[in-house]
Amino acid sequence: MSSEPKSWRPQTLAVHGGTTRSPFGETSEALFLTSGYVYDSAEQAAARFTGEDEGYIYSRYGNPTVTMFEERIAAFEGAPCARATASGMAAVTASLLCHLKAGDHVVSSRALFGGCRYVIEDLLPRLGISSTLVDGRDMEAWKAAVRPETKTLFLESPSNPALEVIDIAAVAKVAHAAGARLIVDNVFATPVLQRPMELGADVVVYSATKHIDGQGRCLGGVVLCQKDFLDDHLHQFIRQTGPSISPFNAWVMLKSIETLEMRVRALCDGAAQVADALANNPNVTRVLYPGRKDHPQHALAMKQMSAGGNVVAFDVKGGQEAAFRVANALNLVSISNNLGDAKSLITHPATTTHQRVSVEARAELGIGPGLLRLSVGLEDPADLIDDLNQALQKA
Repeated sequence: MSSEPKSWRPQTLAVHGGTTRSPFGETSEALFLTSGYVYDSAEQAAARFTGEDEGYIYSRYGNPTVTMFEERIAAFEGAPCARATASGMAAVTASLLCHLKAGDHVVSSRALFGGCRYVIEDLLPRLGISSTLVDGRDMEAWKAAVRPETKTLFLESPSNPALEVIDIAAVAKVAHAAGARLIVDNVFATPVLQRPMELGADVVVYSATKHIDGQGRCLGGVVLCQKDFLDDHLHQFIRQTGPSISPFNAWVMLKSIETLEMRVRALCDGAAQVADALANNPNVTRVLYPGRKDHPQHALAMKQMSAGGNVVAFDVKGGQEAAFRVANALNLVSISNNLGDAKSLITHPATTTHQRVSVEARAELGIGPGLLRLSVGLEDPADLIDDLNQALQKA
């Protein structure tokens, strides 16, 4: 195999991409816990601040460990550039605010994580940036919502929590025809299963807290983009406003990327088995899983994604009271609003992640009182199925 990184395949890049060794020649990437850096001279310090001399200035601007994380995730994704942030929501907010201004307009799919919907629907309009929410599955709705002042289209696919799948390539064409950018929140699919940039997206955002860490330890986010977007917008925004990831969290994420592909594949295998078992349970009225043929957008999901993901949504017969009984009766699966973890986690979206969304909007999105979102972990699927079946008997 060539030693040139461009010839390396994704799993090799997941292990070696972005590695920079200190003079000590460490095997594991070094963790640089420092806020500032020393210059050889006042002249060098001045040159650093003007950009004439490459090097680090302050860890809010850049840090060697953070740089390794950014370069590795960019290489794994196949993206030109990446910038890490303190959380997934910091990544979403930075990707939007770094280039939008008062008078601009954003079109977004309505099926979003509650925090993302808050940014699009509530925060941006406060800053004079108008927004329109559409049914992301309807291409005509995207086209109809575009205005002359539209600068950005935003979506997540699959969506949280009802797993709507949106045709990324088709939305990218709508965006580019209008001279706008498409930003895709790819957290549920991960770069293992879906590469939005290959489908036409301009910017991709992740909550690295989820599958990239994958073990419930650290918060983090990342924005992947083209170099002109980084240079013209994102770099200065992060540098001056400070949503920066800590070097320690970046180091944890950096090490986790090494096992990301094998973990996600194993999570998907388990989720597929669990989804099938839930579909056969008499106390479950609906199962939503992109990998199943009964998912409304199964064909599109399998065109864009290489597997169905690790999240399964299902409706329990009997509404919220029954759903709570099921969640409370689980022994192996824990109640938590996180996802993408090695441990299986379950949450009731209507009262947690989407409790701020109106009842009417939740109904539009298929988030009923009996809906539970299950993030399947790395446990033996047979044990998860046994646990779910005994809990569902109490529904």
